Amino acid sequence: MKVTPLRVVAVAVVAGALGVLASLWYGGSPLLRTEAGQRTLQAAMQASAPKPPPGVTVAGRGDPMPPVALPGLDGNIVDLAADYSGRPLLINVWASWCGPCIEEMPELDRYAKSQPADGVQVIGLALDTPDAVRDFLTRVPVAYPIVLDAPGPADASVWLGNSKGVLPYTVLVGADGRIAKQKIGPFRHGEISGWARLE
Repeated sequence: MKVTPLRVVAVAVVAGALGVLASLWYGGSPLLRTEAGQRTLQAAMQASAPKPPPGVTVAGRGDPMPPVALPGLDGNIVDLAADYSGRPLLINVWASWCGPCIEEMPELDRYAKSQPADGVQVIGLALDTPDAVRDFLTRVPVAYPIVLDAPGPADASVWLGNSKGVLPYTVLVGADGRIAKQKIGPFRHGEISGWARLE
């Protein structure tokens, strides 16, 4: 392949763009804590994500929440749409081995405990084994419900819009059952209350 000035410039532009995205992602840029930043990041993730398996529909903002029925830690199936019908849901996808997930869980727990009976219901969706989740929760207990799924190209988080399988990943579903917001990455201290407001 012949090296031309145009190719050098193109490679430099692509490398620079990737560097900016990496610094925003890993540096915790304030831009990523904005709705516009999250929409841009979500679009970039979707554009570079592998094609979902046949029959899997990746939901986006404004779409109805896909059917998600998963076992809880007690083994009983929890149907998120039916069991929490008419109530806003904040579904946080995490795993016991995910450092940023672990850091944000106490903040999620504080937020969940602050909600009135008809407020936003926080649900933890663990892409992990039941034993690993139980062991983790003995060290970092939370009061909100936890459901389980095995990570993979068709897990519940993919259906909820997480086509790249990034953790943590959070979805806000309105009381109308439609996806209102999607967030890639962890919440910072004090960020959840503002993010979870339904405009």
